[in-house]
Amino acid sequence: MADHIPLYPVRSAAAAAAANRKRAAYYNAAGLGPGADRHSRYQLEDESAHLDEMPLMMSEEGFENDESDYHTLPRARITRRRRGIEWLVCGGWKFLCTSCCDWLIHVCQRKKELKARTVWLGCPEKCEEKHPRNAIKNQKYNVFTFIPGVLYEQFKFFLNLYFLVVSCSQFVPALKIGYLYTYWAPLGFVLAVTIMREAIDEFRRFRRDKEMNSQLYSKLTVRGKVQVKSSDIQVGDLIIVEKNQRIPSDMVFLRTSEKAGSCFIRTDQLDGETDWKLKVAVSCTQRLPALGDLFSINAYVYAQKPQLDIHSFEGTFTREDSDPPVHESLSIENTLWASTVVASGTVIGVVIYTGKETRSVMNTSNPKNKVGLLDLELNQLTKALFLALIALSAVMVALQGFVGPWYRNLFRFLLLFSYIIPISLRVNLDMGKAAYGWMIMRDEHIPGTVVRTSTIPEELGRLVYLMTDKTGTLTQNEMVFKRLHLGTVSYGTDTMDEIQNHVITSYSQTQSQASGNNASSTPPRKAQSSAPKVRRSVSSRIHEAVKAIALCHNVTPVYESRAAGAGETEYAEVDQDFSDENRTYQASSPDEVALVQWTESVGLTLVSRDLTSMQLKTPSGQILTYHVLQVFPFTSENKRMGIVVRDESTAEITFYMKGADVAMSTIVQYNDWLEEECGNMAREGLRTLVVAKKSLTEEQYQDFESRYSQAKLSLHDRALKVAAVVESLEREMELLCLTGVEDQLQADVRPTLEMLRNAGIKIWMLTGDKLETATCIAKSSHLVSRTQDIHVFRPVTNRGEAHLELNAFRRKHDCALVIAGDSLEVCLKYYEHEFVELACQCPAVVCCRCSPTQKAHIVKLLQQHTGRRTCAVGDGGNDVSMIQAADCGIGIEGKEGKQASLAADFSITQFKHIGRLLMVHGRNSYKRSAALGQFVMHRGLIISTMQAVFSSVFYFASVPLYQGFLMVGYATIYTMFPVFSLVLDQDVKPETALLYPELYKDLTKGRSLSFKTFLIWVLISIYQGGILMYGALVLFESEFVHVVAISFTALILTELLMVALTIRTWHWLMVVAEFLSLGCYLASLAFLNEYFDVAFITTVTFLWKVSAITVVSCLPLYILKYLKRKLSPPSYSKLTS
Repeated sequence: MADHIPLYPVRSAAAAAAANRKRAAYYNAAGLGPGADRHSRYQLEDESAHLDEMPLMMSEEGFENDESDYHTLPRARITRRRRGIEWLVCGGWKFLCTSCCDWLIHVCQRKKELKARTVWLGCPEKCEEKHPRNAIKNQKYNVFTFIPGVLYEQFKFFLNLYFLVVSCSQFVPALKIGYLYTYWAPLGFVLAVTIMREAIDEFRRFRRDKEMNSQLYSKLTVRGKVQVKSSDIQVGDLIIVEKNQRIPSDMVFLRTSEKAGSCFIRTDQLDGETDWKLKVAVSCTQRLPALGDLFSINAYVYAQKPQLDIHSFEGTFTREDSDPPVHESLSIENTLWASTVVASGTVIGVVIYTGKETRSVMNTSNPKNKVGLLDLELNQLTKALFLALIALSAVMVALQGFVGPWYRNLFRFLLLFSYIIPISLRVNLDMGKAAYGWMIMRDEHIPGTVVRTSTIPEELGRLVYLMTDKTGTLTQNEMVFKRLHLGTVSYGTDTMDEIQNHVITSYSQTQSQASGNNASSTPPRKAQSSAPKVRRSVSSRIHEAVKAIALCHNVTPVYESRAAGAGETEYAEVDQDFSDENRTYQASSPDEVALVQWTESVGLTLVSRDLTSMQLKTPSGQILTYHVLQVFPFTSENKRMGIVVRDESTAEITFYMKGADVAMSTIVQYNDWLEEECGNMAREGLRTLVVAKKSLTEEQYQDFESRYSQAKLSLHDRALKVAAVVESLEREMELLCLTGVEDQLQADVRPTLEMLRNAGIKIWMLTGDKLETATCIAKSSHLVSRTQDIHVFRPVTNRGEAHLELNAFRRKHDCALVIAGDSLEVCLKYYEHEFVELACQCPAVVCCRCSPTQKAHIVKLLQQHTGRRTCAVGDGGNDVSMIQAADCGIGIEGKEGKQASLAADFSITQFKHIGRLLMVHGRNSYKRSAALGQFVMHRGLIISTMQAVFSSVFYFASVPLYQGFLMVGYATIYTMFPVFSLVLDQDVKPETALLYPELYKDLTKGRSLSFKTFLIWVLISIYQGGILMYGALVLFESEFVHVVAISFTALILTELLMVALTIRTWHWLMVVAEFLSLGCYLASLAFLNEYFDVAFITTVTFLWKVSAITVVSCLPLYILKYLKRKLSPPSYSKLTS
C-alpha cells in the first residue's frame, strides 16, 4: 500500500533541513541528558525532509482515489496569521510583554554550564571551579520581594486591581464620596487575610528549610571527625552518614561498617518507591584497614556532569599512588543520592554534587499556580460589568449635558456606581472554597481525604478527561504467584502441593546420593532413581525451574531481630538462626518478592544474601551456598535481568536469566509453546516472566569476565559496550519455565470506572507497564467494556508508517485505542493535531510504556487541543509531573510512598473515593460557587440601579444615596450570613447524584454560570432596584430622610427574601442566618439615628409602605419561579419527585 502513495515535498529542501535542525535542537534541549536514551528515538529519518508537510488524509475517498489531496497543508497549520493592529489588540501585547520579561529573566539568571568534574578525596580546595552551596531553598520570596510579590499575585486579577484604583481615588478631594473606610476597609481586609496566609506558608517553608540545612553531619578531616552543618558541605568533603540519617548531598559510596561492603538505602522521597535499594562501596577504599587511611592515599573520582536521570551514573575511581594505578568503574550502585535515607549500617562517601546540582533538586519542577475555570469565568463577567459601569457613567454625564468639568463628574459617577463590581465577591468565594475543602475532609464516606489546593474545588465538577496511572492506582501493587508453565505441563494455585512434593523428593534423592559417596560431585539431576523416566524428567525440570527462580533475582532477606529495638535490622550471618517469622524480603520490584516467597512456600527458601554469595535452605533443612559472580540488573531498555552463580558443592557455573517474553523469545532455544502461553496468561491478567539458564565452563566464564571488566572501564559509550559483551553470553539459552504473577485490582475499581464513564468522563490509562499487561488490566477493570473492539496501534518508527497506521485506525468506529510510548512519540512528531482529534473520539485510550515526562505531555496536549478540563490520578513519584500539569491533580497514598499525594491538589486513600469526590463534592462546589458568585453580583447591581434612579431623578447629581456605615453594613452584617449560607445549598441528594452519574454531564456544559444566567440576574437586579427606588420616591413624605429609611429597609428585606428564593434545599443554619441578619438590622436601627428618624420608623405608615414595596419587588419572581418549576423542571427534579 505504502508504495502507491506519492509523497511530494511541499517546501524547499533548505527549509525542510532548517526545520529538522530546529527539531533536533528542540529534542536535544529537552534536558533529557545523555543518560536517557532519547536520541535514537528522535533520529531524524531521511524521508522526513520529503514528508515534512504531508497531511494525514481525513477523507476516506481521497485515500483511495484522489492523490492531489497531498498538496494541501494540515489543518493544524492553516490558522491564518493575524498581523497589524488586530494582532496587537487580540493578545499581541501580552506576547510582547511576556517575551520581554522572559528575556530579562534569562539575562538575570543566566545559568552556568554544567560540566564533568574531577573530585579529590577530602580536598575541597583542589576543585577547579566554584560549585553551588549545599543549601535547600524552597521559599518563594525573600525579605525584600515578599510584599511586592504577594501584591503582584493579588493585583494581576482585574477585580482586585479595579478596587485598588477606586480606593486610591478617594484621596483626591474632588473625587471624594463618603468616608474613606467604606472603600479601604473591605480591600484592607482582603489583602490582610492574603498576606497573613502567604506569610504563614512562607514562614513554614523557611522553618523546614532551616531545619534541613542545619542538620549536623560528621566530616572526616586529617585531624579526625568534625561536625558540619548540611548547608556547609562542599564538593570533595568526606561525610559520615549514620543509620536512619538523611543523605545531605550526592555522594560516591566509599566505605561502610557492614562486613559485606554494601548497604541499603530508602529512596521513597526520590522516586516514590518504598522498597530498599542495595548500594555497593568502592572496593579499593572498602579494603583499606582503617578510616584514617582515606587521607593517606592519593585518589580522585571523575564524575559526569550533573543531570536529571536518577537511574544512571558514569564515573571512575582512580588511586594514583599504588603501582600500577588502580582504576575502578563507578555506576549507579556506587552512588548515594541526596534526600535518600541510610537503612543499614554507617556509610562514608565523598561529595560530588551539592545544592542545585543534586539529582533530587534537578528533578523538582516548580508547580504552576492553578486557577479554576469558574474563577476565569467570573473574571470575564467582571470585565463585562466594568464596561457596563463605564457606559452607565457616560450616559449619566451625557444626560447632564457635559456641563462644567464633566470629566470630574464622569469619575465621580464611576465611583458612585463602583458597587456594580462588588469587592465582597472575592472574599465570599474564597471563604466558600475553604468551606468546601472542610466539607470534603469531614466526609466520613471518603475518610483520609486531604485538600491541599484550596483554590480549585469547583474544578472537580467540570472534568471531561481523567488520566489514570495503572500500577498502584487501579491495581494494588501486591503480587500473588498464580501459574508455573513448563511447556508440557502447567501448575495453578490448586496444584502447588504437587510442585512441593517434587521439590522434596528431588532434594532427598540428592542428599541420599551425596551421603552415599562423599566425594561425589554429581549434579542433582543425574541422581538415579527407580521412578519411571517421564516422571523423573518432569520432576527434574520442576526442580531446575524452582532453583532458577530461587537464585535469579535481586532480593535480600532481612531479619528483624526480636532483641533489638523496633526497626533495628540485623543481617543474618551463617551461624544465626534463620527463623521464618523474623524474615522479610527486600527488593526493587514486588514481582521478584512474590517469586521468592513462592519458592519458600514450595520448600526452597532464600535465607541469606550478600554481594558475593547467596544461601538456600532445602526442605530438609540443608543449606546450599552459591557464589554470585556477576549480576546484570533489569532496566526498562533490556527488559531482563541475569545472574552468574557458582555452586559451592559442585563448582558448576550457571548463567540464569529471566525477563519479559518480548526480550527473551529471541534469546532462548527454539520452542513452539512460549508465545502462545504468554498470550494466554496475559489474557487472564497475569504478568509473565520467562526463565532460562545456560551452563558455562570455567574458560568461557574467565574469557567473558575479562571482556566485561574492560567494557565497564571505558569512558565513552560505556552502556553500549557493556550491553554488547553481555549479549555475547545471551545465546541459545535453555528455556526452563514461564511464570505468571497476578497484580490484584483495587477495591471497587470496576463500579467506579463504570460510574465515571456514565458521567461522560473519558478515561485514559497512562502506564509505564508493557502493552500486554496494560491491555489485560484495561479489560479486567472494565475500562474497556467486554463488547468493545480494541485497536492495538502497531509500532511505527517513521512518518510513512505513522501515516498508514493512523488511516487504518480512522476507519475503525467506537473502539478503544492501545498505543505504546515510542509510537505515540512518532505520531505526535508529525501528526499531533490529527492524532489527538482521533484519540479524543475513542471511548477509552491506553498508553503503555510512558515515561513521566510523556504522561505530562499528553495531559498538556489534551488541554491545548480540546480546551476541556483534565484530571490526573496517580500514586507514585513518576506520576508527579502529570498530576502537576493537569487542571486538577488527585494523588493516592499508596505502596509507592506519599510523593504523589503530597504533590497533588487532592489526596485520597483509595481509587473508589474518586466517584464521590466528583459526583457529590464536585457537583456541590461548582453549583454553590456559581450561585454565590451571581448572588453577590446581584447584591451590588441592585444598589447601583437604585443609585442610578436616584441620580436621574435629582437632576443627574453625583451625590451618594447611602452614606458611610449603611454601605459597609449592607455588604457585611446585614446580608453576609444569608448570602454565605448558599454554600450549604444542594440541588440533589448525594445518594441521587451517585445513583444517576448522568447528571454530571450537565455540569461540564457550564450552564450554572454563563452569560445567559448572568443576564437573567442583571434583569432581576434592574427590575428590583427600579421598583425599590421608585416605590420609595412615590411614597415619600415631606423629608428626604424618609426615602433613605424606606428604600434601605425594603432593600434589606428584598435581599433576605431573594436568598430564600434561590435556596433549593433548606438547612437549619440558613434559617438561623436569615433571622440573625434581620435581628441585627432591627437592633442597629436604634443606633443609626443620623440616617433614620426613629420616630418615623416606629409608625404604621412606615411598615405598610415598606411591606408594599417589598411585595411588589419579590412576588412576581416567586410566581415566575413556581411556573418555571411546573412547566420546564430541571432534569434532577424529575428524578427526585
